[in-house]
Amino acid sequence: MNPFKNLGAFLPVLFLITFTFSAFAQNDDRIEPIEVQEIQVKKNPFPVRRPIFFIYKQQLSQSLAHIKVNYWKTKANFGINLNQAAFSDNWSGGGVNSIALGSLLNYKAEYNKNGRNFTTEVLLQYGKLKNKGQLERKTNDRIFWDNKAALPLSKNWNFFGSISFESQFDAGYSYGKDKEGNETRKIISKFMSPGYLTESIGFEYKPEKYFSVRLGTGTARQTFLLDTTLYRNNPKNFGVEVGKRFKNELAFQGVANFDKDIAPNLNLKARYLLFAAYETINNIDQRLDATLTAKVNRVVNVTLGATALYDDNYSGKIQYSQNLALGLVFKMPR
Repeated sequence: MNPFKNLGAFLPVLFLITFTFSAFAQNDDRIEPIEVQEIQVKKNPFPVRRPIFFIYKQQLSQSLAHIKVNYWKTKANFGINLNQAAFSDNWSGGGVNSIALGSLLNYKAEYNKNGRNFTTEVLLQYGKLKNKGQLERKTNDRIFWDNKAALPLSKNWNFFGSISFESQFDAGYSYGKDKEGNETRKIISKFMSPGYLTESIGFEYKPEKYFSVRLGTGTARQTFLLDTTLYRNNPKNFGVEVGKRFKNELAFQGVANFDKDIAPNLNLKARYLLFAAYETINNIDQRLDATLTAKVNRVVNVTLGATALYDDNYSGKIQYSQNLALGLVFKMPR
């Protein structure tokens, strides 16, 4: 039997049903809901973990809880230089055999806390020269010790009190020649002949660390002369009455200090002192010390020093000295 024999009779009926359903679907405005499946998000292939913090409680030890602060600053310089020259008897250029030795010790300590300041400085210098056929001579000889305490009044002004001491190590001589041409010498000074002790109070102006000016409105100076025979070679006797060993003076004192590196490896240090005794205000003692130090390397320095001094108790003329030295200098701290 053929199954498709009566198919032709049903085709018109199938066409009518299909057309009717299609027309009905086009006229229907309703929107059927569409079920959406849940979207699964893939896990991050590079996960970030939360940081974990651990808090530890630790008790400070006694040494850490009480840290000491050092309010002191110290520095020290020690220098030594040696000069020597020798010539044969037939040296065509001429010359004299000589040897010279010089030494320097400079120590400074400074305390600063809450604006309060204390400074102490010691300067010791000594040097000698010996030429063949001549008596030995000093090239330098000084003991100087200065102490100052200051309280702040404003940014640049302080109220200060100071005490200083000055003398020399060895005997000093004046040189000459006798009638026969032989060299002679006369003693004119020695240790504590003279010696000076100066106390001062007043105001200090310090605009910079390297520069300061003291105005000692209330100053007293004691001059000591332990050898009472020096007047024979020095008629003025350092202002001390002949036969006495002590003299006290009230005065105004001004002191200016400068200490700065003015160029790489080049330091300039200067100190100017003015002392005007109220009893003899017309005769003002003045002293200027200046030292220029060039650093060659860690231990070798070249030093040029000069001093100008006017003291009417010894001479009515300006005294001056100058020295140039190449030597070893050791610094602490380095």
